Amino acid sequence: MSKVCISDKLLSGVEKPARYTGAEYNAVIKQDAEISFGLCFPDVYEIGMSHLGSRILYNVLNLRDDCACERIYAPWVDMEQAMLRESVPLYTLETKRPARECDILGFSLLYELCYTNILTMLRLAGIPFRSEDRGEEFPLIVAGGACACNPEPIADFIDAFMIGDGEEMICELVDAVLENKRNGGSREELLLALSNIEGVYVPSLYRVVDEFGSVRPTAHGPERITRRVVTDLDGAQYIGKPVVPYISIVHDRIALELFRGCTKGCRFCQAGFIYRPVRERELNTVMDQARQLISCTGYDEVSLFSLSSGDYSKIHQLVPMIMDEFSNEHVSVSLPSLRIDSFLKDDLERMQGVRKAGLTFAPEAGTQRLRDAINKGVTEEDLLRAVSDAFASGWTGVKLYFMIGLPTETDEDILGIADLAQKVVREYYAIPKDRRGKGLRVNVSASSFVPKPFTPFQWEPQNTKDELIRKQRLLKDALRPIKGVDFSYHAPDISVLEGVFSRGDRRLGRAVELAWEYGARFDSWDECFK
Repeated sequence: MSKVCISDKLLSGVEKPARYTGAEYNAVIKQDAEISFGLCFPDVYEIGMSHLGSRILYNVLNLRDDCACERIYAPWVDMEQAMLRESVPLYTLETKRPARECDILGFSLLYELCYTNILTMLRLAGIPFRSEDRGEEFPLIVAGGACACNPEPIADFIDAFMIGDGEEMICELVDAVLENKRNGGSREELLLALSNIEGVYVPSLYRVVDEFGSVRPTAHGPERITRRVVTDLDGAQYIGKPVVPYISIVHDRIALELFRGCTKGCRFCQAGFIYRPVRERELNTVMDQARQLISCTGYDEVSLFSLSSGDYSKIHQLVPMIMDEFSNEHVSVSLPSLRIDSFLKDDLERMQGVRKAGLTFAPEAGTQRLRDAINKGVTEEDLLRAVSDAFASGWTGVKLYFMIGLPTETDEDILGIADLAQKVVREYYAIPKDRRGKGLRVNVSASSFVPKPFTPFQWEPQNTKDELIRKQRLLKDALRPIKGVDFSYHAPDISVLEGVFSRGDRRLGRAVELAWEYGARFDSWDECFK
């Protein structure tokens, strides 16, 4: 195995050198495994290290004696330039293995605006962009994640997509690669074998057949690809001993996945549909994982992670158990995705004795009419009761997530967001002074609606850039006079492009390539987006 030499000179000239050094606590290093898997995340280290799915796959693959899974993140623009200048190829963090020498490179697709970063990573690795141009000497390029449910925009660049839950599917993929390698099989034979795995889509076995980008299978391609589902989530492998970073990452805490899926069926929410059905982890399983993760990482915050953590059937047992067992270690509990109809008053009161992590509620729309239209299934009374409970329990800050540009939306719905924020502020001041904390902060975030495939709203039109800008200004002006409220929103250019690629077809591959040639990098970052 070759090893890339990373000089002090190279690292001294870039922002956050620790993104590229590796050697973190709990990193798994193997030298002689039969299969080398480069786990690629097409964004910076701090975001990739926070991705729960990647951490699960890292553990699943490294539990195998025959597989060495190593991490690769997209280098920031300064590091990319330095690597090109010094002729340093893309490498893994664990052993500094050149990415091109891995048997498999697997990309996590979490966001459409990361597609150009895939090309950056392939170019730095010395690997041709297009699958048809890669010979036997190159790694197998695979991809999975939420965006894989519409793989067509980057189908030209990926050899095989894994659609659905990856814990079991990725092991079957490695088995197929291992068998092909031992038998001296060709790349074509390997792709045919992969196409027989449930949940795997091999784009080269399908052809575009009309002007609308429709694809049809060739003689060897399955007629239908079935999304893969891990039925026994409680028995599935989790993250084991997670790698502990040297620098702060986006979600720098323990993530406990309580369940997968959602029963609510919000019409805009892709995750609520593609992660069905609901599968829970048992209470004892979650507690065992909490004990292991706290003991092997040193983190003092536990995030109860799911699409709607308050809907976990044993949430009222779990929160007190964590608080009781780890109170001496000052471990706090955060509920990052709390449904506003989840009644958690007693739990909030228990949590107030430790550092208060964030509370986030997602009303999504400013009026009940629009909440009913999107099938949100909660009321204004639900929200006001929930925030009142939080304020009475000592919280002084909450985040409220909304969307603008939803189907059937009117200006009245937009102004309803400001009205709701005002009512939340009033709930805070309705609590007696001696019972509430100091320094109210209500963070109102308004993302732009993006129609996503496999949702009831997938064919709905998206607002134009100008219309989104107008609505953002309308809401900003309405919120400005409200004391204690901060407002944030997404750049409309980015939202429009996200909409293009969320529903686009294979013809967009050339657009991604052309954008990359013109310098597109880290398109989801405001400072880099062009």
